[in-house]
Amino acid sequence: MYGKHALMEALAEGALPTGTQAKVIRKVFLAADMRDGELQALLKKHAIATATLAAGKDKELVGRDAAHQGVIALMDPSALFVPFDDFVASLDLKKNPAIAILGEVQDPHNVGAIIRSAAAFGLAGVFIPEHNQAPITGAVVKASSGMVFRVPLVSIGNVNTTLKTLKEKGFWVYGLAMMGTTTLGTEAFDAPSVFVIGNEGAGVREKTLAACDVTLSIPMHRRTESLNAAVSAAVVFYEWSRKHPEAL
Repeated sequence: MYGKHALMEALAEGALPTGTQAKVIRKVFLAADMRDGELQALLKKHAIATATLAAGKDKELVGRDAAHQGVIALMDPSALFVPFDDFVASLDLKKNPAIAILGEVQDPHNVGAIIRSAAAFGLAGVFIPEHNQAPITGAVVKASSGMVFRVPLVSIGNVNTTLKTLKEKGFWVYGLAMMGTTTLGTEAFDAPSVFVIGNEGAGVREKTLAACDVTLSIPMHRRTESLNAAVSAAVVFYEWSRKHPEAL
């Protein structure tokens, strides 16, 4: 993870449960001329180990082009995830919350952008499969503007099995699809909702789409065939939030 903003977001009050900061952020490398007293005080407060960022170490850790601002952190992404059962038990289903499930989204920038949109529009959490899916990386953290530390993330195995369990608990499942049979804007979203965002090229897998209660399409001008996966997710999340202003 790289950049001062991302690290400050991780260490901010309420971003992570108390006591977990050092589990998520394992070690921080700081440029020799780093004089940020606030950042250093937060690192000391949470007992996070630091080291001087030696010449050439930045390229070894994050590559040549990453704009790290003299701040690079080693993190354990697994420590960000909330157990599925604990997360579902924490939800008040009477308030009709919404969840996003990523289905083989490969671009880390899309993953980060979707997480950021989920935070912006009041979704309860983002589910991320263990396989065939871009994991949480420094690029995802940066693209999310640090929102990976603000929105509950849940690691899941099989997407279809997860959908079956959620449907049994009363969730209504929506698959985002270019040729969806229901046009966004006509749904009331008056039940707990799950939004499935598929692969950038292939979309939601056929079997997963068959498991959805509704396939949603976004109305758009005829000159445009489709939208980017992250943009589509943001549009749908926004429409859901209009029906649930209490989530904002």
